[in-house]
Amino acid sequence: MSGTARVPEFAVVTIFPGMFPGPLAYGVVGRGLERGLFKLTVRDLRDWAPPPHRQVDDAPFGGGAGMVLKPEPLFGAVEELRAAPGAERTKVVLLDPAGRRFDQTVAREFASLERLVLLCGRYEGVDDRVRRGVVDEEISIGDYVLAGGEVAAMAMIEAAARLIPGVLGEPASLENESFEEATLDFPYYTRPALFRGMAVPEALMSGHHGRIEEWRRAAARERTLRRRPDLLEANTPSRREAGDDEVEGQ
Repeated sequence: MSGTARVPEFAVVTIFPGMFPGPLAYGVVGRGLERGLFKLTVRDLRDWAPPPHRQVDDAPFGGGAGMVLKPEPLFGAVEELRAAPGAERTKVVLLDPAGRRFDQTVAREFASLERLVLLCGRYEGVDDRVRRGVVDEEISIGDYVLAGGEVAAMAMIEAAARLIPGVLGEPASLENESFEEATLDFPYYTRPALFRGMAVPEALMSGHHGRIEEWRRAAARERTLRRRPDLLEANTPSRREAGDDEVEGQ
């Protein structure tokens, strides 16, 4: 490889390429895409299916409702993308409800890649040989089922793309966001100072940076305790340092 860093690329393989860029064309992510800070490549899975019908699905062996995406087109898509320049830093992800849960840590991992290939499932899923043969990892955005992987792919790309240097106009915007640490973000307020009987906390209008920072830390922790106590529980020293023996002994 040359010493010049490649622009991060998100490559999506889908049977509905017209869904993209969709929301990714708007806001800071859209501007980052326009400025060439990252690339979005969208490929139609049918490009790797044989003519004349370009069929990408078939009935499952053993019977049952629904259709299954065939292995040949997905293998072909991944193998062609892996053969392109930068393949040594390509990761292939299948969007699947059974996969690892997507979170901010995964978003940071994806933002650091040169190329991320996202395979969007449809129907009842994909032939399992795809998982075993060409997929590096399966990722899920939550414990529910969507009609396909396209919406999940958009969410992952947006979460990762905004972490790419230069996409956000103010890098400091990332520092206090929810999930960057073990707490949710603190509440925000703007003008007017009093609205329908609800006042902005006095500390935020004090002009005292120390008081403001102290209020924000306390507010973030209180919000996390109320809404997502699991985040704090998972990051307490006793939890982080506990070994498997301690957990099993409970």
